[in-house]
Amino acid sequence: MHGYGNPPGRRRALGAGAGALAAALLAGCAEPSGRREPTAGLPGRAAPTSGASGRAAPTSGASAPPAPGASGPARAPAPAPAPAPRRFPGLPVRIAHGPRDRPRVALTFDGRGDPDLAVAALARCERAGARVTVLAVGTWLARHPELARRILDGGHELGNHTEHHLDLAALDESAAYEEIAACARRLRRLTGSAGAWFRPSPTAYASPLVERLARRAGYPHVLACDVESLDHAATRVATVTRKVAGELRNGSVVELSLGRPVTVAALPLLLAEIGRRGLHAVTATELMARPATGAARTAG
Repeated sequence: MHGYGNPPGRRRALGAGAGALAAALLAGCAEPSGRREPTAGLPGRAAPTSGASGRAAPTSGASAPPAPGASGPARAPAPAPAPAPRRFPGLPVRIAHGPRDRPRVALTFDGRGDPDLAVAALARCERAGARVTVLAVGTWLARHPELARRILDGGHELGNHTEHHLDLAALDESAAYEEIAACARRLRRLTGSAGAWFRPSPTAYASPLVERLARRAGYPHVLACDVESLDHAATRVATVTRKVAGELRNGSVVELSLGRPVTVAALPLLLAEIGRRGLHAVTATELMARPATGAARTAG
């Protein structure tokens, strides 16, 4: 049995950043030319719209007529549903890291915040060949439903981080379960699946009650972490990179924020450090999966 549990406790706040510094960090996310990461044209991003109806602006010129005998324009194939939660035999309900005998790590992001920064973060991961896991807040997906498909089309996986990002420990059992189940329903509507993983809010720690509620909602495991970036409270890139690099090792599950300027600015350095150490950034599901040879994993 692989000891993947025992995640760290609740986060320690590092202090709130001033507005001027946050703006400066946002500017630091730009490419060397001074332009921000493009969002239009990336896979899964909606085209610009015009008018209150939300329909795409028409293009100039008449469209080509359908070919003889055709009943109408060809339709794009329906997207494949997102991967469903998997059970990993031999692992506990709460999983904090993967096997320590393989050079792989999982970058896991809390899915909320600025959607343009989220797309920029995904694009930077993709350029480095990294596949990541996004645990999305349901209300965030309600405001930006196109991001669900953007995440999946980029080769990443999508999971559940509750509907409103409330403190589950402060809710009664019924309300806590509804936070999990409501996000699962939203994910099914958007992707055809409840998502690959569940992570509680506001921290990656899950009480025994939350573990039971997650299983009841269809999630065999709760995804914790063994490396907390603390980027939710950081205002300096160096703070994030030192924290992660100092704790990163084979099998690590790193917790990050998807839509924060400091995180996007830190990603190139973190991805370069992962590559320098000979590690590969994969999804949490890939991290936990047994090798194709069926070789046994060593205890962490």
